[in-house]
Amino acid sequence: MAENIARHPRPPEFEGVDIEEIADRQVAHFSDRKPDWAAFADALIDGYRRAQHRFIGNTSGKDDDSIIPAGAFTLSVMYVPAGEGNAAHTHEVEEVFFVLQGHLMVFFEDDGGKRIERHLGPWDCVSCPAGVIHGYQNDSVEPVYMQVMLGKGRDPDRMGYADEELFQNRNAHLEN
Repeated sequence: MAENIARHPRPPEFEGVDIEEIADRQVAHFSDRKPDWAAFADALIDGYRRAQHRFIGNTSGKDDDSIIPAGAFTLSVMYVPAGEGNAAHTHEVEEVFFVLQGHLMVFFEDDGGKRIERHLGPWDCVSCPAGVIHGYQNDSVEPVYMQVMLGKGRDPDRMGYADEELFQNRNAHLEN
């Protein structure tokens, strides 16, 4: 068998690292993820309750040694019970929702209060641009599992809630 040649350089944190160690560090199993029902300040409020299962990077700001360290993006899986969602918010970078199971309503809002809603089902996706107010609501009778990706892996800023009180308390979940 011919020897394989890497055509691109490794990032500095992987230079000289054994391939077995890379495989051990870069694999995360769902069975090892712990659902965090207090991952965000709004998740402590009825109507916004959801559980985050972190895989790559950490958007919650909480200590979590089980994640794969992020490079250019984060990835988590959200469990959203029927009737729950998240508060209107923005991010400094793009955020993507990819529905794995269930049905979800996503919304976009402008500063004047105009709101546009779209419904997503399994294998549907939405990309929310940086600085655009957005969010989601599970208005079905079944739970939703969805992937969430943020376009910044290292030290992403906390959600910029559109609601002033939520914004002022956006780090409340870190006190629990």
